[in-house]
Amino acid sequence: MFDFAQYFKNLDYFAIIDLIVLGAAVTLLTMFFVHKRQVKLLLIYLSVAAAAVIINVGAGLSGREILTVSRAVFYLALIFMTVGMVFVYQTDIKSLFQKISNPHTTDLYSSGYGSDEELKHATAEILTACQNMAKQDMGAIIVIEGATRIPSTIHETGTMLNAQLSAPLIESIFNTNSPLHDGAIIIRGNKILSAGCFLPLTQKLINKEMGTRHRAAIGVTEETNALAIVVSEETGIISTVRNGDIKRYMTMDKLKDEIERSYGIGAFEQNKNNNKNRRIFRR
Repeated sequence: MFDFAQYFKNLDYFAIIDLIVLGAAVTLLTMFFVHKRQVKLLLIYLSVAAAAVIINVGAGLSGREILTVSRAVFYLALIFMTVGMVFVYQTDIKSLFQKISNPHTTDLYSSGYGSDEELKHATAEILTACQNMAKQDMGAIIVIEGATRIPSTIHETGTMLNAQLSAPLIESIFNTNSPLHDGAIIIRGNKILSAGCFLPLTQKLINKEMGTRHRAAIGVTEETNALAIVVSEETGIISTVRNGDIKRYMTMDKLKDEIERSYGIGAFEQNKNNNKNRRIFRR
């Protein structure tokens, strides 16, 4: 095993470079886990790594083999956790390498989000679809993309559509006779990019009343700034999820506000009204 004590005794410029690289690696690892909201897992991982290093340094300073079994256990635990994280976050790793290999293909489609009028029309269509599906207890999960694009690896789990958004299309996708009804649809502006997509599931403990759709909605919003809308198949209850936080029992007015906020319509109109009020006040 690596002798850390001897390493620090012979500290030179090359060792300093090593320490800088180590610091950068720990910083990137910390940023990744903080972004994933898995700080507890990060602390456990760093604690195991620190314990392994401390025991190794202690053995080097004492000049004899001590805690041999403990050293082996901590090193094996570190390897096990590293391999486990590679499997758990393989989608993120694959997405990272895709971005590195193809830095200019960040968008699935070249189309934008649509004009304000198109986004208002898209909002109305989504509201109509959600209301109709809730009345029929038709399960659905709708993901409205935010500024952070949904990774292509998630789109690839479903069927690419790039279709004009409409209430009848959304309802037909989530009809139980449709082969795509089990997955999620991903919306960008006034387009349905893909359907039947499988989303990453959250690792958080959630209410037992909520099922896989809710877990998936929380999972995707933990990784992106998307808005996820869930229609419960059992109860017809409509929920929205943003940044991993779920709101249940949404009315149409509240749902409209959430969608417009996701599209930026509400903020735009609010700013416009505020500016108008300021001008009136100045007069």
